[in-house]
Amino acid sequence: MATAAGVGTEGAPAPSVPRTTTISSLIFRIAGLALLDAVVIWLLYNMARDGVWFLGAALAIVTVLLNVVFLREQLYPLRWVAPSLALLVIFVAYPILSTIYTAFTNYGDGHLLTKQIVIRQLEKQTYLPEGAVIFDWTAYVSPEGEYLLWLESPATGETYVAQPGQAVKEADGPAPETVDGYRQLSKAERLRHTQNLVALEFGEAPNIFRVSDRQIGKAAQYEQRYVYDGAQDVMVDRATDVEYRPVEGMFTAADGSTLRPGYQVAIGPDNFWRLVSNPALRGPFISVFIWTIVFAAFSVLITFALGLFLAVMFDVPEMPLRRLIRSLLLIPYAVPAFISVPIWVGLLNPQFGVLSQLTASLFGVVPPWFSDPIWSKIGVLFIQLWLGFPYMFVIATGALQALPSDVYEAAEIDGASPNQAFWNITLPLLMITMGPLLVASFAYNFNNFVVIELFNEGGPPMSGTISPVGHTDILVTYTYRIAFSSGRGADLGYAAAITVAIFLILVVITYFQFRYTNMLEERSENV
Repeated sequence: MATAAGVGTEGAPAPSVPRTTTISSLIFRIAGLALLDAVVIWLLYNMARDGVWFLGAALAIVTVLLNVVFLREQLYPLRWVAPSLALLVIFVAYPILSTIYTAFTNYGDGHLLTKQIVIRQLEKQTYLPEGAVIFDWTAYVSPEGEYLLWLESPATGETYVAQPGQAVKEADGPAPETVDGYRQLSKAERLRHTQNLVALEFGEAPNIFRVSDRQIGKAAQYEQRYVYDGAQDVMVDRATDVEYRPVEGMFTAADGSTLRPGYQVAIGPDNFWRLVSNPALRGPFISVFIWTIVFAAFSVLITFALGLFLAVMFDVPEMPLRRLIRSLLLIPYAVPAFISVPIWVGLLNPQFGVLSQLTASLFGVVPPWFSDPIWSKIGVLFIQLWLGFPYMFVIATGALQALPSDVYEAAEIDGASPNQAFWNITLPLLMITMGPLLVASFAYNFNNFVVIELFNEGGPPMSGTISPVGHTDILVTYTYRIAFSSGRGADLGYAAAITVAIFLILVVITYFQFRYTNMLEERSENV
């Protein structure tokens, strides 16, 4: 008797046939992995050198998993999705985890670098020791753009020739026009090349000469000013013998003086505590949070109401020009917001705007769209209505076409009015389809950066706050101003803490919204 494919004679699964691997494919796979591993090892070396531990760890884990997947034949099916999963981890998962970590650090202006990079930058600083000989210099340049210095001591008359990376050589007499193929720079050329000369080190250790950026035409043997003592974890100033110890991401001396720049360190939940405990920060955050909820909720409500109204109104087959009007109603949705919003800003301009002039002629007053908090919020919602109703109109029109007609026929026989049919049949059935879309629309408007920023940059500004915030700012624009537009430097750690708070708030709100949507769906089953 014939058996089914893949099944033994006694009903047991047939053993799988091992996949054959050609020598060429194996060589190609190993060569590709070797190239990938070489690049990653080079990146990991530089990340470890710079103290970028988290990104390095994520990259190392992803690379190891890719090697396992592509070297083990049992994991052959995963090879098709492994590159996509690796990119997903690097470009999606890692930024999320990095933002959460940043919320617990002092990351911001003055603390943007890692400790290792800061140490290297400080150790590059030099000073002129007491009693050092000051030399006059004459610069030369080769056809290849390399530099040479002719050094002369005004006190002793000694002269030297110095080149980057080569030992300093004694010389005789005044500076010639050319030296070993190098031509002397004119006075005008010296000014243009000074910046390049200042950045170079002439000679080799310990006899290193540097061109002074303070005294024009002078050079000397500058010495390294700061030396890091890893055993004691201190930065020593060789010019003053002062020791600087790390304190909250800054090398700090006993008298409180600090070395800049600082570096990023973990500070625990301090950013979240600032958000809760500091009245100057808590007040704006609460106001912004309330307005964010109102803005997102009203944006969904008014756009849904108008879109559904138009969809129901144009759902009548007998209406003339129905298709043309439906097409015209989609124009606001087709025009990008960064074009539509500035146009509306011009229309609402108190002095020259068409709508403001129309309002003045009809009511004798021009609403302060940009200077009054209430009118600014009304203006934002008005623009949001224009931008959002076509989307609601499209999905409501499509959902109406899917509603069963027999339900309406039964309701009409039972004597239901059109109003009763809408509230008890149409709306509950529409919510089955549109409920999740409304939740998604709420989440989108919760972070609708473009409209708020382009309308009035979150203005008008709130008074009495230490953080840059306006009355129409929502949480995402408030976070943006703290991170990049505060005027006192970016506070990225605090901004990341607000970002985490936004995420948690959205999770809670979305959870309850989906619960409400499920309740509507259960209710609609009884219709």
